[in-house]
Amino acid sequence: MTQSQPVLTMTGIGKSFPGVRALDDVALRLFPGEVHALMGENGAGKSTLIKVLTGVYDIDSGSITLGGQPVSFSGPMAAAAAGVSTVYQEVNLCANLSVAENIFIGREPRRLGAVRWGEMRRQARALLARLELDIDVSAPLASYSIAVQQMVAIARAIDIRATVLVLDEPTSSLDAGEVAQLFRVMRQLRDDGIAILFVTHFLDQVYAIADRITVLRNGRLVGEYPTADLPQLSLVEKMIGKELDVLERLDEQPRPDLAQLERGEPYVEARELGRGGSVAPFNLTIHAGEVVGLAGLLGSGRTEVARLLFGADRADHGSVSVRGTTTALRTPVAAIDHGIGYCSEDRRAEGIIPELTVRENIVLAMQAARGWFRPIPRRRQDELADRYIKALSIRPANPDLPAGNLSGGNQQKVLLARWLITEPRLLILDEPTRGIDVGAKAEIQKLVVQLSDGGMAVLFISAELEEVLRLSHKIAVMRDRELVAELTNDDTVDADRIMQTIAGGARQNEGVHP
Repeated sequence: MTQSQPVLTMTGIGKSFPGVRALDDVALRLFPGEVHALMGENGAGKSTLIKVLTGVYDIDSGSITLGGQPVSFSGPMAAAAAGVSTVYQEVNLCANLSVAENIFIGREPRRLGAVRWGEMRRQARALLARLELDIDVSAPLASYSIAVQQMVAIARAIDIRATVLVLDEPTSSLDAGEVAQLFRVMRQLRDDGIAILFVTHFLDQVYAIADRITVLRNGRLVGEYPTADLPQLSLVEKMIGKELDVLERLDEQPRPDLAQLERGEPYVEARELGRGGSVAPFNLTIHAGEVVGLAGLLGSGRTEVARLLFGADRADHGSVSVRGTTTALRTPVAAIDHGIGYCSEDRRAEGIIPELTVRENIVLAMQAARGWFRPIPRRRQDELADRYIKALSIRPANPDLPAGNLSGGNQQKVLLARWLITEPRLLILDEPTRGIDVGAKAEIQKLVVQLSDGGMAVLFISAELEEVLRLSHKIAVMRDRELVAELTNDDTVDADRIMQTIAGGARQNEGVHP
């Protein structure tokens, strides 16, 4: 195998599900010692192609060769044994086991049938050192951050002598420093001759790390391009299938016009609200028709604030007022009763129920609010599902499809539909655009603006500062689980100022109202 020959070739790949042609004559080539980005909107077929490659799905047509030999894998374990390893966006390891056990599970070093624990830990430390990671390998995996867990998954993948490493949205939960560390590791593995398939929605990251790009759209191959020959705007055009002048460019969308904002009454007011070990007491007022951005690094307490306001966690300090009346939001049901909706950042564990249909997922919150002894009539369910499938462009437009079969971006739209049909007065959106394509991101951002213009209050949480700046009337900044500043989003506020505040460069409690 030479650099001029692909280590992996997929040709004429076709895959169908009931009512859906997921892949149609798709091709992919991976070369040794390169990072190859797989790009496309949600629903373009990226995840299906990976699952076909690793044997999760059988192919209907086409062929796969690895090292010049035809292959057909019975599942991910067979693919890994042949040298094709996958690290998924949702880390698929055993959180209750130690780091070392996760790396070597099923392949533990043994002597006379007994596990050699000391040798396993030594080998685990050596593997992680290769990834510039120095941690206690005997500690439970759950005690470490998602970034560390992903590094552990990569360590396991390369230890089985992978020739192809598939990284499916590995940066979606990482901060800038963690992304930089991951890219150093990826470059090292590339230089060692491993072919890396990198799936992401972050365009800047593609141009920072990828040597070659394959673009899919609606289950078909658009083309394969050297990264240096494909300008970023051209990439977006190929992903979306439209010239960009047909679209509203994300970076050209104006900030909210503060002069035109007609603040309604304060809908929710938190006063010294906090929870020991979770988030320090904070003050926050959200008016009707106002978008409040919540900025901060991962782990800064953004999600903890959202969960307190929704009653998912119970505060042990302070109070919440809804429409001027002190209210005990001790449970999500109480919050829903007071017109508050919440889209969790963890759509897999706390959002979508994959076994239920799209229609059943959409009506779930409304049914919970009505009570299980007052079922929503099927005709009404169909009307609601059809309306929001069209309004949010959920694809495929099949209300009877299991929600787990949808792409991540379309699952996010199903969650939005679930809460919108309850007609909330305050909608809390925790990372609603994470891991979704530029087209779906634009649609969700436009929806937030429309909801605000219609009088709904929105608490918008995002790790992307430009997105927070684009949508918010004011920005609350979190640092080390404290709300340290509240900034009016005017011409004096930009990403650099927010980063300085996050880093502690701004005055403590700048703009935080007593």
